[in-house]
Amino acid sequence: MTSSVETINASSAGTWELGDLTVNRLGFGSMRLTQDGAVFADGVPSDRKRALGVLRTAVELGVNHIDTAAFYFSALRSANELINSALAPYSDDLVITTKVGPGRDPSGAWLWATPQQLRGHVEENLRQLGRDHLDVVNLRLAPSGAEASVADHFGALSELRDAGLIRHLGMSNTSPAQLAEARSIAPVVCVQNAYGIGSPAEDHAFLRYCGEEGIAFVPFFAIVGKGREGGVTHTERDEVRAVARTHGVTPAQIRLAWTLHQGPHVLAIPGTGNPDHLVENVAAGALRLTADDLALLAP
Repeated sequence: MTSSVETINASSAGTWELGDLTVNRLGFGSMRLTQDGAVFADGVPSDRKRALGVLRTAVELGVNHIDTAAFYFSALRSANELINSALAPYSDDLVITTKVGPGRDPSGAWLWATPQQLRGHVEENLRQLGRDHLDVVNLRLAPSGAEASVADHFGALSELRDAGLIRHLGMSNTSPAQLAEARSIAPVVCVQNAYGIGSPAEDHAFLRYCGEEGIAFVPFFAIVGKGREGGVTHTERDEVRAVARTHGVTPAQIRLAWTLHQGPHVLAIPGTGNPDHLVENVAAGALRLTADDLALLAP
């Protein structure tokens, strides 16, 4: 695989339709733009100039799907504000996906919205991004709510979609039963769940089901795994290291490539505030794993 920046483009990963919106399958997650090190913790705010440069470079490299949320902020940085400053006026083909449900007060403490409060979450994203509508809004569910009904919350978002504030709806951190309940209310274009090498069998089954239903599956923490918001903390699997050596790439690139190989409906949204890592992540979209590679990395 070439390392020349000029030939690296997110379109190498192929495309998918989020409703009527076409996106390259290799996108960008903005969570790590606001702070160096672990997010949602006391730490050093990111360098603003560098963060703006990462966003602009991502778009130059063909990224047209950016994932964000109003609750992505540090002491001095807001992901939505950075996106607005770096990329507005937005190109017609740029799709910005956001999440509502969780919120954070000025101290950073977590709050979960009632159905009636979701309009405020949507309007907050609109203000910060400088948009008159949101392309895709995911209802993000609490980790402890795997069995909870989503009817009231998703119904509230469906009403905002009917009002023209939202174009398409998705679900995040959800279960198959919750997805079915949401789809009985309004169309769902994507599911955004934690997923990657080493995920349990039920997660692989859910991914396959989404593909059968034409729903995009958008993994988060595909690179960091159990490190989650804290970043990469795990000892890399020997199999991942072996495949990485074979292709002359990093283990993170193998994890991204493996994710994209799980189906044409799978979208990757790796996040970084490091410009070099950004180039590596986008380049992973062009990496083609062999049958032997996939067998070695299989659960």
